[in-house]
Amino acid sequence: MNTQKIISGFFIIMAMTLNFGFFYGDIDKFSHHSPYELFATIVVNLIATILKLGDKTQLGSVLLATSLVADIQLISAAIVWGIALYVMHDVTNSAQIIVSLSGGALMANIVSVILFIGDTLKSKR
Repeated sequence: MNTQKIISGFFIIMAMTLNFGFFYGDIDKFSHHSPYELFATIVVNLIATILKLGDKTQLGSVLLATSLVADIQLISAAIVWGIALYVMHDVTNSAQIIVSLSGGALMANIVSVILFIGDTLKSKR
């Protein structure tokens, strides 16, 4: 077993599942989307990005790109949430933007997981 692949795979898949947990729910009911889950999603995505930095292969570059896309979208969602909460004092009007940004990050995470699984299946024993 390759410990590096196990740890990297764990964080890639955990980032996707946490992101799905935040994204899932009625977009009009902001109570379905937890700020703590968004924070956890951002942290796990950043860890997954850091783990992808050492890979020098072409696939590693694509995995890093998908991770950076997810990071940017999730951080943007957190910034919109912060502005809506502390500047505009009304998060409910920005809920659709926040959840949509999370959905974009979820798509990037899904691509990353598919690429990771494809690389795992094509690797030889």
